[in-house]
Amino acid sequence: MLAAAHRHDPLFVISVAAELADMHPQTLRQYDRLGLVTPRRQGGRHRRYSPYDIEQLRQIQQLSSEGVSLEGIRRILALHNQVEDLESEVSELRQALREAHRNPSGTRVFAVGSGGDVVTVARGQRPRPAGRELVIWRQR
Repeated sequence: MLAAAHRHDPLFVISVAAELADMHPQTLRQYDRLGLVTPRRQGGRHRRYSPYDIEQLRQIQQLSSEGVSLEGIRRILALHNQVEDLESEVSELRQALREAHRNPSGTRVFAVGSGGDVVTVARGQRPRPAGRELVIWRQR
């Protein structure tokens, strides 16, 4: 298995991806049109599939064989991707917290930014407010 860092690298042309997923290349094209799996494009037109895309194709095949509709599969994959993103963010925050405990003199503080994202600020500081600029407009 490839390292997590290379999991999303576009490695496989459509014929190889179809063989790895045990599907017809036309099925992969249809899933791309429907937005179920979105491979990267090399040279503007040529689809390149990552190992992660192959995993998703296999998951689509499994869900389809269990009778789940394509719309249901799309929703399941979207939720699955959202959970993975959140798990990754939690992991990053835990790592940052461990680092802060190891180095208390340079303790970092986390706050919620204006866009709802987690930001790091120095102790005693606040996140920079966004969108509070004053614009004066005068009609000529």
